[in-house]
Amino acid sequence: MSEMEDKVLLATRRWLEEAVIGLNLCPFARREYERGRIHFALCEETETEALLLAFAGELLRLEQEPGIDTTLLVFSRALESFDDYLDLLDMAQAWLEEQGLEGVYQLASFHPDYVFADVAETDAGNCTNRSPWPILHLLREDSVAEAVAAHRDIAGIPERNITLARDKGMAYWDALLTRLREGAAR
Repeated sequence: MSEMEDKVLLATRRWLEEAVIGLNLCPFARREYERGRIHFALCEETETEALLLAFAGELLRLEQEPGIDTTLLVFSRALESFDDYLDLLDMAQAWLEEQGLEGVYQLASFHPDYVFADVAETDAGNCTNRSPWPILHLLREDSVAEAVAAHRDIAGIPERNITLARDKGMAYWDALLTRLREGAAR
């Protein structure tokens, strides 16, 4: 792995620690992180077919390595456009369905310019799904179902996160993501 690859994955790990776990955006992430069950994978490819092959490879890794609970597949050189990212996300979801893996795995999505449908681009609530680089988050459906069943207020998580993101404000989120990206570029 190159020094740049190491830096991108380290910055992604810091984003997980500071934002996702540190701000409790995902109340299930800390446990899996502390258990070492989160795999970080980097894809430096740029062509759509290669991006999908990286996705398929990470699904295969989950199949072959039951000790991994979830994978963050980071695209460091592609999908800068949020629309291009959404196209890849749709293709990955369709592939899951075609392979009969819907219900076995699910996808969560993160992108530096993430915008929820019917929400203004400048709304800090979007930052709950903003990351330093485009990321496909591959999760085991069984683990998700177990975590959801054990949580007292699963429906309240998105609302709480959006409120938190708005309270922090765009300047906070922009500074966080910029710091992480610039740190990886050094």
